[in-house]
Amino acid sequence: MASQYQEFDLYTILGVSPSASADDIKSAYRQAARRFHPDVNSHEGAALQFKDINLAYEVLSDEIQRSTYHRVLTSKANTKRPSFAARCVPSRRILPVIKEPQVMYLLLEILARNVGEQAANPGEPRKAPLNIALVLDHSSSMRGSRLEKVKVASHQILSQLGKEDRLCVVAFSDRADVLVKSEPVTDPEGIKSRVNTIAAGGGTEIFQGLSAAYEEVKRQFNRKLVNHVILITDGRTYGDEQLCLELADDAKQVGISISAMGIGDEWNDVFLDDLTAKTGGGATYVSSPSAVVNFLNDRIRTLSEAFAERLRLTVAPDSDIQIESAFRLSPSAQPLEVTSQPINLGTLQSTRPTRVLLQFQMPANMKPGFRSMVRLDVSGDLIGESERYEFKAIVDQTTEISAKPPAEEPPKMIIDALGKLALYRMQQKTEKAISEGRVQEATQRLENLATRLLQAGQEDLAHMAMEEARRVRQTNKLSEEGRKTLKFGTRSLMLPPPDESKE
Repeated sequence: MASQYQEFDLYTILGVSPSASADDIKSAYRQAARRFHPDVNSHEGAALQFKDINLAYEVLSDEIQRSTYHRVLTSKANTKRPSFAARCVPSRRILPVIKEPQVMYLLLEILARNVGEQAANPGEPRKAPLNIALVLDHSSSMRGSRLEKVKVASHQILSQLGKEDRLCVVAFSDRADVLVKSEPVTDPEGIKSRVNTIAAGGGTEIFQGLSAAYEEVKRQFNRKLVNHVILITDGRTYGDEQLCLELADDAKQVGISISAMGIGDEWNDVFLDDLTAKTGGGATYVSSPSAVVNFLNDRIRTLSEAFAERLRLTVAPDSDIQIESAFRLSPSAQPLEVTSQPINLGTLQSTRPTRVLLQFQMPANMKPGFRSMVRLDVSGDLIGESERYEFKAIVDQTTEISAKPPAEEPPKMIIDALGKLALYRMQQKTEKAISEGRVQEATQRLENLATRLLQAGQEDLAHMAMEEARRVRQTNKLSEEGRKTLKFGTRSLMLPPPDESKE
């Protein structure tokens, strides 16, 4: 039995109970093979999950290995440990029989579950030990209030860190200086003094700073810690974007996440979205230097409330079903790449669930009755345990097909999510229309977006949309401030209210 699977419940992976007979185990395996074997299902997620299923079957179908594993599982069951739960809410319980493909949404919710709790209810925040790096742009464009606010923010986060936390500070322009090596925070005043020495000057080469910080975090990497790099920049990097993306691929494999904040209008938001999404992080836009302090403080607070790190989702639809898109709604809003699996979801907080909206295309002419749909595998490292503790939760979603389905309204939480996601997609379609020269269409989309935002009570964003509609009509392009404000503003609407996690 492979040691890396000993933490997982092989009975759950195979879909049988611990009391299952040998025939039950064989039957479950055959059923899984008919759904997920690479010869019958071309989805990458199916192939990945079938490896786990195959190993579970190898262990549980062998009497000696099963007996040994069962003793290990029983002893661990007597040790109460934290875990997380995963559950799905479908957009419709019953799908109609129609001649065309149809869309189905699933809202996946992952919640921390504390020791002794039967329900997955958020508990009190717990302090997770951090291994983080601040990567601070000090190029010429950062001169003045931008750099000063970054320094103030860096000073303030030291008050949130303890001796069990590790901090690295890297300042970069066209070269990188490691001001503080990744070590326990034992001399906060000394760190403040070194941050105060940063002076603006030079160009912007993000790879220089990012690679120096990544090496420091990797040097102190530990799966019992939150290992994270925070990049703050106000400019575009030239000639090294591919190197940065390759570094993010390496970080994904190691288990280090990256988040970024762009100040002002000159930075490349598409690049930073791609960079951070690879590792389960996220990019944020702030229009004013004063917002830097709040961003860094909130980011550190969020990381310190980590319940599980390196949260990964593997999606295995049945062979005739296609996954079309995925969007993380919380704890930070971010479109997710579904063409490469597993999908990195980042950090699961102790006080707020991770929510992902998945969109599937169901086939035409489905037969009436119940059918399997998709198997979702969520795994992650529980933080703060005395030893590495990787946990796995599985949801095997089914649905019903009927020639005459009853009328039903989608669940409110899915209606709300789709409504807010529609606003974000309206903004994205506007950008696409402008890039393809369809100015009249783009103007109309912006005006419609302004109306929808006003109806949603978002007056500032609605005003910005109308201003940009006038600008596009006159100049055939968006302003960078307007484009980023609408992109990140509509994206942030998908975040739950601050007090939702307490409900």
